[in-house]
Amino acid sequence: MQTTAHLLMIRPVNFGFNAQTAVNNAFQVAGADAAAQEKAQVEFDDFVNLLKQNGVNVTVIDDTPEPHTPDSIFPNNWISFHEPDTICLYPMFAENRRQERKPPVIKQLQQQFAIHNTLDFTGYENEQQYLEGTGSMVLDREHKIAYACLSPRTHQAVLDDFCKKLGYRPVLFTSVDGQGKAIYHTNVMMCVADRYVVICLESLPNHAEYQMVQGIIGKTGKELFNISFDQMNHFAGNMLQVQNQEGEKLLVMSTQAYQSLRPEQVKKLETYNRILHAPLTTIETNGGGSARCMLAEIFLKPIS
Repeated sequence: MQTTAHLLMIRPVNFGFNAQTAVNNAFQVAGADAAAQEKAQVEFDDFVNLLKQNGVNVTVIDDTPEPHTPDSIFPNNWISFHEPDTICLYPMFAENRRQERKPPVIKQLQQQFAIHNTLDFTGYENEQQYLEGTGSMVLDREHKIAYACLSPRTHQAVLDDFCKKLGYRPVLFTSVDGQGKAIYHTNVMMCVADRYVVICLESLPNHAEYQMVQGIIGKTGKELFNISFDQMNHFAGNMLQVQNQEGEKLLVMSTQAYQSLRPEQVKKLETYNRILHAPLTTIETNGGGSARCMLAEIFLKPIS
């Protein structure tokens, strides 16, 4: 199953610019907003309401003031969920992001969902090797493919370990921005849905890898939507396809991402699913992440 109707979101209490992540996240802007927490909370709540109004199940857990975790709004980097009862915990590049792995979050989820198996990859932090969940990897869950671009936050050894334990095939490549700098997370340049893939192909400088990635996508039978550097810079790669309680597919993104798309791209995407978008400017500017980063997909079996 590629999409789920259950999402985890963490409501921020100390959101703001994180200097520890900015060293390799070119999407962050220093000192962008003194009132970042207040504005981010409004954006967050409006986003949650949009999802719920469209029939998506959202489990919202409030972050705690201590320990200080300015990026807790992006839970998909430290935890992922896999059918029917497995969770994965991931090694994080920034030390203050490692504190996002708060046991009360897992304990609260255990009241709603079956969690009987935990795969803990966090020991790789001792070796300074990282894999930041479904930020570092974009998963084709149906075809068991893990797409990942190498970066200071995504190391092959951890990816291989994940793939071995979960039965995925790793597809590793290099992806850079317009200045030739490594893209920090795969999910800002690529989105895999049930019947299509959105990807910034011009971010792949290696021709052989460019051909390989295109070929693998083609073999899965999914239509390829190619976005530009400019669209990627407006978070058009940071989308997530979900479904609502009626099984209707929805493509979720920020308003900035939506407005960067050409009319023909929107029209074509809407032949597959409705599009939902919400303004997330404060979160995007200060946090360097967008809609997809805020959503941790829950594929666990609900406790009836």
